[in-house]
Amino acid sequence: MAVVPRDTSATSTVPIAGNATDGLDRAILHVGDVVFPEALLSHLRRIAAVDHCMVFAFTNDRNAQCLIDIGNIANGNDLGDAYAGHFHANDPNKEMMFGRDGGSDPIRMPFVPRGMYRRNYRKLFFDDAGIVDKYAAALWHDGVCIYTNFYRVTASGRYSEQQVAALHRASPVLAATIARHCQLSLMAKAPDPQDAAGLLRQAFSTAPLSSLTTRERDVCANILLGFSSEAIASELDISLNSVLTYRRRAYQRLGITSQNELFSIVMMQLATRGQRVPFAARTPLRSLN
Repeated sequence: MAVVPRDTSATSTVPIAGNATDGLDRAILHVGDVVFPEALLSHLRRIAAVDHCMVFAFTNDRNAQCLIDIGNIANGNDLGDAYAGHFHANDPNKEMMFGRDGGSDPIRMPFVPRGMYRRNYRKLFFDDAGIVDKYAAALWHDGVCIYTNFYRVTASGRYSEQQVAALHRASPVLAATIARHCQLSLMAKAPDPQDAAGLLRQAFSTAPLSSLTTRERDVCANILLGFSSEAIASELDISLNSVLTYRRRAYQRLGITSQNELFSIVMMQLATRGQRVPFAARTPLRSLN
């Protein structure tokens, strides 16, 4: 697929639309708070006249979740749900995001001409929404890809070279700030251990997770809650080697090789029930039974 790189070079004769960090401290002060999206958008409008911002999280290339949707696109919520539910599969930027899986540096996306998107994607996200331009960046953080899109609408016109340059300069700090906010927000929304246990019971009661033995389920559940192998061994009163053995057998039984793949299976199970679980708990679970 052909992409067109943005010209983000700066010269002494071209003024910058806004200093990359001008007012960013106000947004950083609200990281993890419900007012962060508004503070972020205020900063983005100051440096590059951004109309709308959407942030998505990918645990793998098949699962997306909309974390931030803020701005003046009237059907923004519908767009976020549509992208997370289905249209992310047709996003040409995914190749760059997952081609750098696990990298610590922000990924600045090249400009993709409107005509390179599929017809139904183009109609929903450009024609119906009135989007005429976007700048996108991504950052991998703790095994999750945080994908941020800065949009311009018809009334504003496309980004100028100066505005693109400002976003290009700001993108490393913006990506890190947004990633940290999303991580803290998900942790704040986490259910208490008892609620988490109930939701995990639902997920592990359905194939393929139901094929695991009781010990394999208990070990996997605590892995999903973020506990170390040592903590799981202590809580279940088994040896560390036993924990590692149960984990290996469970992964083999499920045909997976990583915690991210286990997380994806559980999220898919719960998604069929209309539930989302940002897994985090204060103490390990002794048993799902």
